[in-house]
Amino acid sequence: MSLRRPVPPIALTIAGSDSGGGAGIQADLRSFAAFGVHGATAITAVTAQNTRAVTAIQMQPVRCIRAQIDAVFDDFRVGAVKTGMLGTARVVRAVAAGLAARRHVPLVVDPVLVATSGAALARDGLVEAMRRHLLPRADLVTPNLPEAEQLLGQRIRTRADLLDAALRLRELGARAVLLKGGHLAGRSVHDVLVDDAGAHWFSHPRLAGEAHGTGCTLAASIVAGLARGESLVDAVRVAIEFVHAALERGYRPGHAPLRVLDHLGARPEAAGSQASLRREGARSGHR
Repeated sequence: MSLRRPVPPIALTIAGSDSGGGAGIQADLRSFAAFGVHGATAITAVTAQNTRAVTAIQMQPVRCIRAQIDAVFDDFRVGAVKTGMLGTARVVRAVAAGLAARRHVPLVVDPVLVATSGAALARDGLVEAMRRHLLPRADLVTPNLPEAEQLLGQRIRTRADLLDAALRLRELGARAVLLKGGHLAGRSVHDVLVDDAGAHWFSHPRLAGEAHGTGCTLAASIVAGLARGESLVDAVRVAIEFVHAALERGYRPGHAPLRVLDHLGARPEAAGSQASLRREGARSGHR
C-alpha cells in the first residue's frame, strides 16, 4: 500500500515568461523549487529575450490571465502570491479583481517596469493602475530605485533618500515596503524594509558585474518563505541571503556579459551560511 506524501507549500507567480530563462516565470519557479515550494503560474506575457535584448512581447488576453488565477485557486491551497511583469493597466485591474476575494493570501508585488537590458516592459497607465488597484492590496512591494522613482515621481540619490522613499511608498497602501538600494553607489548594497515595526536595514558587499533576474528571484524567494509560514522579516532576510549566494554562483549562458543566477546551486542552506550579509538596524521609530 502506497503512502501519500505530504503536500509541499504552494505559491503562485503571476508574471511574464522569459525565453532566455534568466528572469520572470522561469526564475520564479527555480526560486520556489530551491525552497521546497510547489510553484503555480499565471502567465501574463510571452517575451522573446536573451542576455542581450528583449526583441518581442506578446501580452496574454486578460480573460486567459484571470482564468489561470481562478484555476489555481479553485484546486490548490495557495500559501502566497507574487506578481511580476503585468505590462498594462488592464492586466493590473484583472489581476487585482482575481485576487480581491483572496485577501487572506499574502501578496508580494514586484513592480516590474523595465528589463535589465533597458527594454520597457510597461505601457501607458500601468504605474497609475498599480498605485490605485494593486499596492493597496499588497502585503509587500519590492521596487528597485528606478521603479520607486516612477511610483513616487521623486529622485532617490542617498541612503537617507532610500528610507524616506520607502516610507512614502508605504503611504500608497502597501502593508510593507522593501526598497532595494542596488542602484546607489558604494561598496556595499543597502536594502530597507519598512513595516508596522519600523525600518529594518540589510547590507551586503556589492558583487561585480551586472545580473539578470535578481528582482524576480528576490520577490519569489520572499513569497516562498511566506508560503512556508515564515514571518515577513525572516522571509526577507533569508531571501536577500539567497539572492546574494545565487549571484555569487552566477554564470553567463549567452554572449553578453549579463549573468543569470544559479538558484539550485544556492539553496537556502548554502545561502544561510554566507557570513557576508549582516542585519543592521533592526528597528527604528519612523513611520
